[in-house]
Amino acid sequence: MSFNLAFYFSFFVVLGLIGIALLGVAGAKLYVVFGVVIPYLSVVIFFAGMIYRVFKWASSPVPFKIPTTCGQQKSLPWIKYSRLESPFTTFDVVLRMLLEVLFFRSLFRNVRVEIRKGGPKVIYWSNKWLWLGAILFHYSFLIVLIRHLRFFTTPVWSFVRLIESVDGFLQVTLPGLYISGIVLLVATVALLLRRVFVPTLRYISLTSDYFPLFLIIGIALTGIIMRYIYKVDIVSVKELTMGLVTFHPKIPEGIGSIFYVHLFLVSVLFAYFPFSKLVHMAGVFLSPTRNMPNNNRAVRHINPWNPPVEVHTYEEWEEEFKDKIKAVGLPLEKEE
Repeated sequence: MSFNLAFYFSFFVVLGLIGIALLGVAGAKLYVVFGVVIPYLSVVIFFAGMIYRVFKWASSPVPFKIPTTCGQQKSLPWIKYSRLESPFTTFDVVLRMLLEVLFFRSLFRNVRVEIRKGGPKVIYWSNKWLWLGAILFHYSFLIVLIRHLRFFTTPVWSFVRLIESVDGFLQVTLPGLYISGIVLLVATVALLLRRVFVPTLRYISLTSDYFPLFLIIGIALTGIIMRYIYKVDIVSVKELTMGLVTFHPKIPEGIGSIFYVHLFLVSVLFAYFPFSKLVHMAGVFLSPTRNMPNNNRAVRHINPWNPPVEVHTYEEWEEEFKDKIKAVGLPLEKEE
């Protein structure tokens, strides 16, 4: 096993970010910068970047109808077509998109190819570990985000309390252990180790693959440390977050430095999100391979890049040459 430069670079960049936050808060006392300015700036960059990316995708012309298919296309009435593998209607497209977004259907069907020694022999086998890791990562991340809504709402919404109670039903620690936080950390580490230990994957991995994983691991670790080891004043934290969300920012006394490290890493993730691979969260809905029906035989797809063409219709041609047509004794359609 060997690490590549992208691995070390991403690791030390995240360490550097943690160091910047610690020096800025514990050393220079820049609480307003790390507690107000940077969070606001990151949110502005996030929304501006997302709007830019979505607008750019939505305005890009699609010259060809290119849905991804792997099933029978709809043709003759007596031939059964595959609704999910070759969607014909908008409803079929929505149904396939829901299965993809909610259950990662294409990843579940992923098949891995290996060359086994002793033959050599090429084998194809179902690889569900990546699908399981992706499901755990995304859903635990979603639950963690929903749980954090309690810091931005007063009173806390009932469904947030419900998710909190289900997530912390074990109650094996004080405060109660949230399963989603642990699962998020384990799943992210598993996705990182997969890139480290699988040679072919490690070969193609870039900084853009390692950096968000290290960043999310840092966010999860600082969150767990805040909750179970170096506890922070939750009342002061909520006072700060409510000030941010109501545009009346205030820096309360007594919040530990680890909170500002956590907030700074979250802010970096927000600002980085629209320009990273993580933006596939929005991109999947605008992918022409996913959002187009395979109805080429029924509906003509017009290429938006086609230049305007001057058309000379038969009626215009007949009107232009009607005297000559009459002269040779041929009938005219208008006079029939």
